[in-house]
Order: sequence, then C-alpha cells, then structure tokens
Amino acid sequence: MAAVAARYDELQALGVDVISVSVDSIFTHKMWNDHELTKMVDGGIPWMMATDSAGNVGKVYGVYDEDSGVELRGRFIIDPDGVIQAAEIMTPPVGRNLDETIRQIQAFQLVRETGGAEATPAEWQPGKPTLKPGPELVGQVWKVWKPE
Repeated sequence: MAAVAARYDELQALGVDVISVSVDSIFTHKMWNDHELTKMVDGGIPWMMATDSAGNVGKVYGVYDEDSGVELRGRFIIDPDGVIQAAEIMTPPVGRNLDETIRQIQAFQLVRETGGAEATPAEWQPGKPTLKPGPELVGQVWKVWKPE
C-alpha cells in the first residue's frame, strides 16, 4: 500500500483509480494508516480503504480464505468496461512490483487505444516496438521481437 501511495500521482496521470479492500474494519484501517502508513509515505494513503467484513468482495475475486477469514493480497487491473485484464495474488511474505503493475497498465492502455492493432510482447516497455497481430506475423515474430 505504501509503495502504491508513493507513486499515486503517477497512477493518477495514467487515469487509474486505486481501490483497496480488506476484511478489516474502518477503525483498523484508520489505525494502520495513522500509525504505520503515514510513517512510510507522507500523509498516508490518499484513497479510501473499503471494508469487506463478510468477505463478499474477496469471494467474488477469489481471494477470500474461508478457513482463516482473511483475504489474500490481490492486485487486479480492471479496464474501463469493468473487465479484469490482469490479476496477481500474492501471499504476505512476498511484495509486489509496482514497476511491473505500471508497465502492464501502459501495455493494456496501448492495446486498447489501438483497438488491438498492436500487441506488446514480453518485457515490452513504453516506446519499444510492438507486434502487429495478423496472418503475416505468423512464423515471423522472430524478425520483429528479440528478447534482450
């Protein structure tokens, strides 16, 4: 959460809305933000944390653990049409990579902007070559894309 908050302006510039959801109460969220997150990021997190005490949202997204009554850490990239384009579910001991999240958002936005006329290969970065899907690309990807 602190890593996302530290780069919130960058996400906002990409048109991204951040929503965080957990089974914790609003009181726990406030304590966590006031006593920990504000020490990691000036001002704490700039968005509201939603409470999912019954785990209903977590169940829909497949991250609610019935046995322990908690939600696993999940990150979902949802497009403007409400379609999940990417999902990542992590166990607590391993942190996420926000650079990769931002890269994926940029890739999904490019594909959407081009109406699918361009695709981003593995390791793609903004400004790097894209692929042009179609019959002429079949068997020819090696000419266009070379992993570094």
